[in-house]
Amino acid sequence: MIETPRVLQTESMDYAFLHLRVPSAEIRTVMGPGVREVYAAVAAQGIAPAGPWFTHHHTRPQEFFDFEICVPVSRPIAPEGRVQPGVWESMRVARTIYRGGYEGLVEAWPEFLRWIDGQGLKTSEDLWERYTVGPEVSANPEDWRTELNRPLLPA
Repeated sequence: MIETPRVLQTESMDYAFLHLRVPSAEIRTVMGPGVREVYAAVAAQGIAPAGPWFTHHHTRPQEFFDFEICVPVSRPIAPEGRVQPGVWESMRVARTIYRGGYEGLVEAWPEFLRWIDGQGLKTSEDLWERYTVGPEVSANPEDWRTELNRPLLPA
């Protein structure tokens, strides 16, 4: 289900984001419009995306999703409506790749977290998913790839 996880250091990057806090039952209705809103704000400023979009979850989703829909950008944006600029700091993370439809993420995350625990790694509360291959590239969910990330606390 997931590729062998690894630990690595990320690089900092500029990004545009839209912060949302919604009941879990509403996630499917807000995600698409939210992604379009962030991309539209970036495009309105003539700025190119600098990679695949991702979601940054402040805590593990439970009753509510408290998260940001994020798009890396080639240069900083100005605030535009609900979309804000940000700088994603460099950090040490545990990362894996999940292959399959988004409904399988509910099983992929626990598998990844068991690996993290088995390595004795300590994580922060937040996590993020980067959608490297999705329905915009292939109609076949078996082709989809989602990068799962957990920031690590200093040892």
